Amino acid sequence: LRDTLADLTHLLNRLVGETVTLSLFHDPDLPTVRADKRQLEQVVMNLVVNARDAMPNGGDISIETKRVVLSKPMIKGRAQVPVGEYACVCISDQGVGIAPELANKVFEPFMTTKRLGEGTGLGLSTAYGIVKQSGGFIFFESIEGKGTEFTLYFPSHHKLLQADVEDQVEISSPKAKIKPVSANDAVILLVEDEAPVRAFAARALRLRGYTVLEASCAEEALETLESDALQVDLFVSDVIMPGMDGPSWVKTARERRPATKAVFVSGYAEDLLSGSESSLENAVFLPKPFSLQQLTETVQSQLVS
Repeated sequence: LRDTLADLTHLLNRLVGETVTLSLFHDPDLPTVRADKRQLEQVVMNLVVNARDAMPNGGDISIETKRVVLSKPMIKGRAQVPVGEYACVCISDQGVGIAPELANKVFEPFMTTKRLGEGTGLGLSTAYGIVKQSGGFIFFESIEGKGTEFTLYFPSHHKLLQADVEDQVEISSPKAKIKPVSANDAVILLVEDEAPVRAFAARALRLRGYTVLEASCAEEALETLESDALQVDLFVSDVIMPGMDGPSWVKTARERRPATKAVFVSGYAEDLLSGSESSLENAVFLPKPFSLQQLTETVQSQLVS
């Protein structure tokens, strides 16, 4: 982790610009962790860019690493961090802070405090997904007008050898009682016309081990399915799209693949979709905006039902 941050230093300094000072403080006793280096880099860059954007007039961003040993579980909100040794990364800024009424929505996809056109709202939800996939935890504290601090906890490497990462995720998410069953064997066809939304959903599902095929419209999805040799276990589709809508293309696809289940996502109320969706069996509805956890739980529930 220390080496990853050291390699990133030059790029981060370029990202923050001339009006922001970036400081790094490393704990010499920081334990090693088991995680994907590129994904960790993405998490840090997302958080640093958010910190920079929160300080339009400049300021200080601090990145500090430290070894943390918990002798008893640490409870923060609905999450419970188990006993053990952790490598901790704290990223703090002196920015505008996060309004209290938005605190519970920070990690939701498409949630952004930036002005229209300045952000997709996917950075923090993506960071959350990567940290959780690594068996870790992410928290934040913010004072409006004074700044924000994000704290990441990654289990030390030898801890991961003794405990399954999935068990740790279940401890922090009591609702997630279903373990993925042969996740690596499940193939999902994801159909979404908005590229940022499709990218987020695809990443979230791949982080859970699924094979994800992407299509930007119904017509592209049906073209993908023309190969009888292709096995698809689940359709995940937006409802309202240019051309054919979600329920229509799924109904067409099921003429040749009647057993394939479906998850429909939409920002519209479910009752407005009942006319087109009611004739489709083995289909569930997931309203937007949804969290990474809600998406993966819904998909897994459909696969095992």
